[in-house]
Parts: sequence; structure tokens; C-alpha cells
Amino acid sequence: MSVSATFANDFKDIKKIALKKDEQKKILVKYDTYKKLFIFRWTLYKNDGLVIHRKYDGIVGQNILYLNHQNQSFRFDLKPRGADAYNVPYMLVKFKKFDFKKQKALFELFVSDKQNQIEIEYLKK
Repeated sequence: MSVSATFANDFKDIKKIALKKDEQKKILVKYDTYKKLFIFRWTLYKNDGLVIHRKYDGIVGQNILYLNHQNQSFRFDLKPRGADAYNVPYMLVKFKKFDFKKQKALFELFVSDKQNQIEIEYLKK
């Protein structure tokens, strides 16, 4: 078994997304009685760095992601850490490519949810 196969098996959902500058992607996260919205977009691609703006559960953040670099992705927990703090579901957003011709950034979204606690809905616009 290769390392990449093990890595891929850790995720229940893998989604590819292409976004133009300032185009928002909205993802609804549901668990228990909660519904939370994750929104992200990019605003600038300069010197091989992609500036990302994101918001989840009232927390706003910004990242600069680079291709072929340690800062190629960001991760966040989808629900608060409780008694099972080591198995908290999370999402990983990875910057994969910048298409200069179409002026789009390509991402892969990974959802880790070993106990099937989360439902993900990719919203249209």
C-alpha cells in the first residue's frame, strides 16, 4: 500500500473546485441540529502566492497559499472538539493549480469524518 492511498482513504469526500477571482464558494456543513456555512474566495495571485479569504462559524480568516510549498493548504475543524477530541471532523482546502489562461484557481477539498457525523452540501452560488 502506498502512502498516497493511505492518505486518500482518510477522507470521505474529495471535491475539485475552480474559482475565478472574487468568486465565492459556499458549503453548508450540517451535524446534530447545527447548520454552518463555510465561504471562501481568492482575491489576488501574485509572486506565486494566492490570497484566500474564508469564513466559518463566525470566524474570519485569511491565508496565502503557494504551489509546491508547505503552505499549500489550510485545515479547520467542522465542529467543536468534545470528548472525542482526536477524531474531530475537519476540512482541508488545498491549492492545486493556477490556470493563467482562464484566470482560475483550482482547489481540492477534503473532508475527514471517520465517525460520519457531518453532512456536506456544496451550494450553487
